[in-house]
Amino acid sequence: MTVILLALGAACCLGLGFVLQQAAAQQAPMKDFLSLRLLLDLMRMPRWLAGIALMVCGMGLGAVALGMGDITLVEPLLATNLLFAMALSRQLTRQRLGRRGWAGLWLLAGGVTAFIVAGRPRGGGHTDATLWQWLIMGIVLGTALLLTAYAKRVRIHISLEAALLGLAAGLIYGLQDALTRLSGDRFGHGGWSALFTSWQPYTIVVLGVLALVLVQSAFETAPLRMSLPALTAAQPLAGIACGVGFLGDRLEVTTGALAGEAVGIAAVIAGIVLIGSHPAMPPGTGRAEAVRELQPR
Repeated sequence: MTVILLALGAACCLGLGFVLQQAAAQQAPMKDFLSLRLLLDLMRMPRWLAGIALMVCGMGLGAVALGMGDITLVEPLLATNLLFAMALSRQLTRQRLGRRGWAGLWLLAGGVTAFIVAGRPRGGGHTDATLWQWLIMGIVLGTALLLTAYAKRVRIHISLEAALLGLAAGLIYGLQDALTRLSGDRFGHGGWSALFTSWQPYTIVVLGVLALVLVQSAFETAPLRMSLPALTAAQPLAGIACGVGFLGDRLEVTTGALAGEAVGIAAVIAGIVLIGSHPAMPPGTGRAEAVRELQPR
């Protein structure tokens, strides 16, 4: 129960933080797209700093949850950040939930519950670096970089660009969560010396900066509903793949359990899509979209 509450607290901070970040990022200059300069410009905006503070708080709570529980349990709960983003956005836009909003809410919440009940995720305790670990990490990171490279080539398609960047950022965040779990295990076995003499903490920082640039570029490009659903869907999928692939997490593999897990994941993704496309999500047109509308075809 403690792990569940920590994960939900992390999801709340992340969801609220994403809304505040997007409200600021859509005012950033387009010349900083996919550049570290974007972060420097955003640091001058109080609303963005408040969003980052909430995100850092959420990541901290998520790290504690990952240290106490299994990534295959924590990741689906973190996906509920979209519910909290919807709650804040609904206050800002004064939109009612309606059938689509309630359907998305129940699909997301029910899907998370179904996956946890059917899969009964539990840890196996195996965290040694293996060829399989490097392979999975390479696939996740390589896919994220390919999506980013393709997003730069399709910049005229605003929705697709933002979705691709959201997917890429979500994959990196899922990988970052797996490495956070590894770092927690290092600290638990050898203390601070074991933690800071390993490569995981430094990789987490690099991945965090990379994902932050991708997320803010996506927020700058288009309304939140174009990117946050993709990010929210990709993160738990990458985290679960890492958890089962090389962290030693276990899921039930009976026919009934696999069917329940598949239904749960499908319901989570469907709920994310419904909530993310709801009118209550911030529809504001950022500077990026406004500039592109004025460009000749």
